[in-house]
Amino acid sequence: MRPRNLAVVGASNKEHTIGSDIMKRLLEYGYTGKIFPINPKDSVIHTLPAYKTVLDVPEEIDMAVIVINAKYVLSAIDQCHEKGIKGVVVISAGFKETGKEGAELEAELVRKLKEYDMTCVGPNCLGVVNTDPAYRLDACFAESLPVRGDIGFVSQSGALGGGILNILKDLNLGFAQFISIGNQADVNSDSAIEYWENIDDVKQILLYMESIADPTRFRTLATRTTKKKPIIALKAGRSAAGASAASSHTGSLAGADKAADALLKQSGVIREFSLEDLFNTAKVFSHCPVPKGNRVAIVTNSGGPGIMATDAVCEKGMQMAQLKDETKAALRAFLPAAASVKNPVDMIASAPLEHYKKTLETVLADDSVDMVVVIYLPFLGLKDIDVANAVMEIKAQHPEKPIVGVFMTQNEFFSHLSDIEVNVPFFMFAEQAVDGLARLNQQRLWIERPNTTAPRFDVDTELVETIFKNVAADNRNQLTTGESLQVLSAYGIRVCRDGEAADAEAAVALADKIGYPVVMKLNSKKISHKTDVGGVRVGIKDATQLRAEFNDLVSKLTEKGLMDGFEGVIIQEMVKSDREMVCGCAKDPQYGPMMMFGLGGVFVEVMKDVTFRLAPLNVEDAKDMIRSVKAYKLLEGARGAVPAQMNKVEETLLRLSQLVEDFGFIEELDINPLMISDKDGEPIAVDGRIKFTLTEALVASALT
Repeated sequence: MRPRNLAVVGASNKEHTIGSDIMKRLLEYGYTGKIFPINPKDSVIHTLPAYKTVLDVPEEIDMAVIVINAKYVLSAIDQCHEKGIKGVVVISAGFKETGKEGAELEAELVRKLKEYDMTCVGPNCLGVVNTDPAYRLDACFAESLPVRGDIGFVSQSGALGGGILNILKDLNLGFAQFISIGNQADVNSDSAIEYWENIDDVKQILLYMESIADPTRFRTLATRTTKKKPIIALKAGRSAAGASAASSHTGSLAGADKAADALLKQSGVIREFSLEDLFNTAKVFSHCPVPKGNRVAIVTNSGGPGIMATDAVCEKGMQMAQLKDETKAALRAFLPAAASVKNPVDMIASAPLEHYKKTLETVLADDSVDMVVVIYLPFLGLKDIDVANAVMEIKAQHPEKPIVGVFMTQNEFFSHLSDIEVNVPFFMFAEQAVDGLARLNQQRLWIERPNTTAPRFDVDTELVETIFKNVAADNRNQLTTGESLQVLSAYGIRVCRDGEAADAEAAVALADKIGYPVVMKLNSKKISHKTDVGGVRVGIKDATQLRAEFNDLVSKLTEKGLMDGFEGVIIQEMVKSDREMVCGCAKDPQYGPMMMFGLGGVFVEVMKDVTFRLAPLNVEDAKDMIRSVKAYKLLEGARGAVPAQMNKVEETLLRLSQLVEDFGFIEELDINPLMISDKDGEPIAVDGRIKFTLTEALVASALT
């Protein structure tokens, strides 16, 4: 990104070729270093002396931009290595995106890059840009020249990146650096984040991603970097993959996009779902500081938009600032009697330019205000650009607080803004502006979020190893309910008092010991969801009822031909609870173990009030999971219920996370329900289900 000089391998005089366009962009943008065109036929290219190969250049070369046919790229890489060039941008297409032969060619490219210790952007990419005046590097073939700004942007799509570069001016945005990563043979989003973490002129990082090559590394780098500067991502490819094949509740609700979403949340990355939102958010971060709190004031000349903005503020979880009495008094001193000096401050339609200035300055001076929305509607000849200029003048004097403008006016206004330097983000609608403030607040909360680690608990791994070894030896890939509860208990998760019984009399003896009422559950090696076959009987009050329920269960299983794998029943204490939660894990093939928490019971897949995070969980991850579901209000103790022991719920999630980390072959795990005791709010696992990959378990060192 900072070459002192560079070679363009494949430079050309032929119009409308990439080799020609790259040369034009480098020259037109004023690259500050030396350019060495490489072409075996022409001696002069775009007024510069050309060389047959990089080996013929008499000076050292920092970087090579390669724009030749894919079949010649490997030999060009060899020559670059011989010349001592350490950085290459391979714009050429014709690699893994084209099929098997291209994939083999790219694999050989990767091998050479590693052998030569070279850094490569691409192949099949648009190129790179650095707008730093010390370099002025435009080594890409977008039509428009770069606009200077504070954004570091990574695009996995070359065409999309080019399109964005072409419309920057209209967006009132500019880039510090741009990298089109293409096929990501070497440099990817992780590399860019790591590089830009400590680059001062990159104030925010934007990502367009279709895949995340190394989720673990991404999480490490992004978690660290987002504490210093915002990362805003548009992650495409949101369709779920493989979820329908999963047999657990967690697995059926999971999916590739949920894993990606969890990764971005845990890394502090702000995720957007459209290019419009991506750049609206970028615009806010370009012109606004991170606020000190979430209290918003609204200044408007129309009541309706002020009310809509107020609704949006509340819906986004922020607060309407409570203006101080002295602030209201100062506003009353110059605003007409019909105006409202409460928040939102409605100056009414007749508000002149002077009222906009004095009102905004007065509101900004109130230390109970963290952010301000200024709304303008055209009334009585007041010009939009005059109001905008006044707002920007005041912003220059008060850079410490975010100000956003909502100007419900003609498109000509926004076209005019693209031709001037602005220091305030302007939007057409109030909801867009408030969305931007919510993103600022999201970044504030992330920065303030404590840095916690994944705790390690003292657990009985030997017992769990023995259980898995025995199950694997039985050629099974799924634990019975009894075995699953044993595993959970060994990891310190509170399970209800229980025991296994092979026949009715053993069940009665066990129930007498536990104490009535009890629950009887089917214990089978073949049946996963017991409720589907009538395998859960609750509220059993005495021995007579227990014998009858046992015999009825056996009779129904026999009728349906489901006795194969029947191990008997599990007798459990009956936990009284109106609050049933679910927690578990599903293993994503790319992202690894995904932890799930939410509203449980028989409605888990209907209500889908669940949230996901990737293991390992840290303490804050567990807290976030619990707070982010709608059922959190039930846990707090709605309608006079005893509040859940939140620390124990958090600990349950953390212990589960440790379990799936310790035994990586666990494929699916459910605790459903995790009951919240009506008596004291303790979370109690009353049912468990664990499935694992048999082949992985057999070769795991712990089981050999």
